[in-house]
Amino acid sequence: MKSLSIRVDGREIKIPDSKVRLDKLAEMLKDDYQGHICMAKIKNKYHDLNYVIHTDEDVHLVDTTSEDGRRLYFRVLSFLLVVACRDVFDNCKVFIKHSIAGGLYCTLRMPKDLTDGDVEVLKAKMQEYIDKDYKITCHYMPNDQAIDKFEEVKRFDKSNLLKYRDDDLTKVYECNGYFDYFYGHMFPSTSYIKDFDLVRMGDGLVIQGPDKGIRGKMSKFKALPKLSDIYRESEQWSRTLGIETVVDLNEIIENKEYGEMIRTVEALHEKKIAEIADMIVQRNSKLILIAAPSSSGKTSFAHRLSTQLRVNGLTPLPISLDDYFVDREHTPKDENGEYDFESIDAIDIDQFNKDLNDLLNGKEIVKIKFDFMTGSRVYTDKKLKLEENHPIILEGIHGLNPNLTKAISDDLKFKIYLSVITQINLDDHNRIPTTDFRLIRRMVRDHQFRNSSAERTLEKWASVRRGEERNIFPYQEEADVMFNSASVYELSVLKPRTIKLLRQVDEDSNHYLDALRLRKFLQYFNQIDDTGDIGPTSIIREFIGGSRIVD
Repeated sequence: MKSLSIRVDGREIKIPDSKVRLDKLAEMLKDDYQGHICMAKIKNKYHDLNYVIHTDEDVHLVDTTSEDGRRLYFRVLSFLLVVACRDVFDNCKVFIKHSIAGGLYCTLRMPKDLTDGDVEVLKAKMQEYIDKDYKITCHYMPNDQAIDKFEEVKRFDKSNLLKYRDDDLTKVYECNGYFDYFYGHMFPSTSYIKDFDLVRMGDGLVIQGPDKGIRGKMSKFKALPKLSDIYRESEQWSRTLGIETVVDLNEIIENKEYGEMIRTVEALHEKKIAEIADMIVQRNSKLILIAAPSSSGKTSFAHRLSTQLRVNGLTPLPISLDDYFVDREHTPKDENGEYDFESIDAIDIDQFNKDLNDLLNGKEIVKIKFDFMTGSRVYTDKKLKLEENHPIILEGIHGLNPNLTKAISDDLKFKIYLSVITQINLDDHNRIPTTDFRLIRRMVRDHQFRNSSAERTLEKWASVRRGEERNIFPYQEEADVMFNSASVYELSVLKPRTIKLLRQVDEDSNHYLDALRLRKFLQYFNQIDDTGDIGPTSIIREFIGGSRIVD
């Protein structure tokens, strides 16, 4: 009998058979991985654990410590929650909303209010499915048949979405007699879920999984009231616009009604920024700190906020945190021995606080600049002095870290956190990750203004995300106010630019699967080619070009 020689993540594995299923291989090697093994990459293509290997192959096993592994794990958890709600409650609709506190926030629409007891019953039902190991079957259907199937059962959120698919075949998943469409791979059966929890939060609940994807280590729920509030505000904006799913957005675009939508979105942004400026004036704040993850539109926001402050009679003095980098030889290094410019220890905090205090006390300081070519500080001939009653405005990744401005009284600070929170979903059960939204923004901007390819942006993204997890997200609840810089129409504008860039990623690239995933995701959006209604100060202009406030 022919045996197989399989190279798994650099390790030679001999299989005394002519074939092996990936789930068996995963079971053999599970102790070598920190997370739950979810699928595998073979010849630069993802395969679920049902896949059978018949030839010698190079295999990369994907577990929950990776972004793709976590997506699959939570996709299955979402499916189990939907099935449980069907079996426990009458007339219940589930909406998978957004990520929060390491989990997924969901709401239930049903005749009664959700209680803690209801959450426990749902959790027990999901555990029952796991214990019984129900099979999760993937049915490959012609797309028109899938549409008909969902229309028959009046699941119009699914059937209407599938009308925008470019692919001829659609994967429809079945579990315990329930059919659904989910965007991506699944486990072969329910027993692959080992670590999960349900926690009540507000009017909904949060699905939780393994902490950082590590097997056997459950994440602990941490309430994030300010972030939750901005999510609720964003959802209210969507209801105001009458756009809760991609299908709603597409219909507006098809009916050529997007001009009014764009103008309304921009007006909502301007109103919110004006309200923030009024809060700063009312508090008589002297130091405005703006922090945000990558591609959140910090620069455009800071300019628009400055304009609104000038309306109130204030002229903020901008200070760049980049000017306070320590000299290159003192810059800390990361785990790979590379300079870690995103570490707060890369900032001369003592000098920064001294200059801030001097300015706030009415003293004049010498403006310094950091020369990135030489990696050293330069003292300029320019002097800075803060006009009486005018604030300092600072944008940077460490803006909300208390250590950055440790010598400044908290009473003088006003802290703002920006994010890019998606206001719509693909359908009731398929959400749009905020991370993907920012990645698409950055990809377009990097190409437009930095002559960088999509592959280069994808290559750097993991490092960017690690820096955000260390330096930004832990401090987001420190903010006095949060602002969502996303526009509900934005992905339709970014789509043609992004697709063009993603198609340039070669099939043999390490980042091809990410490029393919984003291309398939964007297929659901009708594109907007006419950008005439997008004003020159719009945040999206920072990424697509045409901004009058960002160089």
